Amino acid sequence: MRVATWNINGIRARIDYVSLWLEECKPDLVGFQELKAEDQNFPHDRFNELGYEVITHGQKSWNGVAIASKHPVQVVQVGLPGQMDNGSRLLSVEVEDLSFTTVYCPNGKSIDHADFQMKLRWFDSLLDYWRPLAQSKAIICGDFNIVPEPIDSWQGVAGDGNIFHTNEERLRMRGFFKSGLTDIYRKLEPDSQAYSWWDYRAMGFQQNHGLRIDFILGTPPILDAATNAVIHRDFRKKKEGLTASDHAPVYVDLD
Repeated sequence: MRVATWNINGIRARIDYVSLWLEECKPDLVGFQELKAEDQNFPHDRFNELGYEVITHGQKSWNGVAIASKHPVQVVQVGLPGQMDNGSRLLSVEVEDLSFTTVYCPNGKSIDHADFQMKLRWFDSLLDYWRPLAQSKAIICGDFNIVPEPIDSWQGVAGDGNIFHTNEERLRMRGFFKSGLTDIYRKLEPDSQAYSWWDYRAMGFQQNHGLRIDFILGTPPILDAATNAVIHRDFRKKKEGLTASDHAPVYVDLD
């Protein structure tokens, strides 16, 4: 099984590009973030044509998450309990014996902005939601908007203390690791300084000024089954005249 996560930065602007990726990568299960579309405006038919059932938790203009699956799914949770006012940011399903959750975590804007404190509270709520799932065969994936370690930022240690790089944010990320989750990419690629997001501005992608903020986290049964983890950097480039998201997809192969 190939599972993936991708912040697509607007499904209506990106549907043709996403279709190219689905046809090439052929994932079985995908968590999408930043749909920027309400449920009724999501292009379900296009995904169905490609062999996917899609569950959405959309939102007009902002946020929104979806799960696309080649296998039957059962919806478990729509929206993060206690944080519904902060956008459409969580969707959980069961696929056979696998619990699969996708999240679009708050950005925080800046450490002086009110949204930064909201971000920290949101992560506290997410960890509370996650703890009962920690002993199961489970994956939580998505755009976390946190850089766990200096190796995950083009700035290295010089970025410490900036938004995405703060101790407060990293403390929340470590909470997930302490709960029994593993960052599958980092486990399989311990020394790789690779990124999943590059700013559109200032030639960020061309200069490789990126951050690794998109993760597939899994419990021990997932880690045991993981054989390959890839940041699909090639799908951050323009293809066939189509503009990419500012995030690259990330996928993991499970045996």
